[in-house]
Amino acid sequence: MAAAPLITARGLVKRFGDFAAVAGIDVEVESGESFGFLGPNGAGKSSTMRMIGCVSPPTSGELRIFGLDPVTDGREIRARLGVVPQQDQLDAELTVEENLVVYGRYFDIPRAECRRRAAELLDFVQLTDRAGSKVDPLSGGMKRRVTIARSLINEPSLLLLDEPTTGLDPQARHVLWDRLYRLKQRGVTLVLTTHYMDEAEQLCDRLVVMDGGRIVAEGSPRSLIQQHSTREVLELRYAPGTNEERAHAIADIGDRQEVLPDRVLVYTHDGEAALHEVHERDAAPISSLVRRSSLEDVFLRLTGRTLVD
Repeated sequence: MAAAPLITARGLVKRFGDFAAVAGIDVEVESGESFGFLGPNGAGKSSTMRMIGCVSPPTSGELRIFGLDPVTDGREIRARLGVVPQQDQLDAELTVEENLVVYGRYFDIPRAECRRRAAELLDFVQLTDRAGSKVDPLSGGMKRRVTIARSLINEPSLLLLDEPTTGLDPQARHVLWDRLYRLKQRGVTLVLTTHYMDEAEQLCDRLVVMDGGRIVAEGSPRSLIQQHSTREVLELRYAPGTNEERAHAIADIGDRQEVLPDRVLVYTHDGEAALHEVHERDAAPISSLVRRSSLEDVFLRLTGRTLVD
């Protein structure tokens, strides 16, 4: 028999007064899976994560984590969770190691065992040499790695990550991605929210695209791109204020177009051929780029706006 999903949501709703932050979603997350909630700010991602993390009760609908009800079994569920919040909540007065040890004591883990686990985790996130350092002087990427190490002190089987790399430079993001990939290899189930399409493509086996508190698409990154976009995208940049006029002149090139404030996107299966046709019509842009379709193109197709709007 197949194992039951780690997380099951049916008709899940979260309201704040008359506002529905989450408007009736269905979600299943399997053990060992890396699952993502993709969408812009205000899509309902964080509200969903807070319900899964047992810190915000659902308004209505059904939610089960480990087969348990977060309303009545919240304490038991939280003992088996690791949580990486959007903002680091490390204690600046403590050393890196002390942040892990003190956090572990909240789970009634013996102090000696906390120290042993802290040493292992700091080695895992490549911060052993910073164990005795205070938190404040650390870079943003290092603080995120400390937060992840701390979230693992209770050896959780499910790790929740809310916008894990927001504000980090590209190098720090890739280091963090590597650590999360290694966690997945160890069998830890990952559930993350992000508005970075490349992050979702890198980390997620499966994801849902959210907009306005609803799920507008679900699947693997590759399947979503195949279903909702073309193989390639031609980006055309024209002089400011001329996009609409230029787009009209090349309207029938490719499968469809999106006119954005800074560029015109032509969706096609052959970007170079489409660019050649653009030049044939004397509609040459200031600059052009042929690239593969991404999850941002999927979101634009489904919602009519980019992920960073």
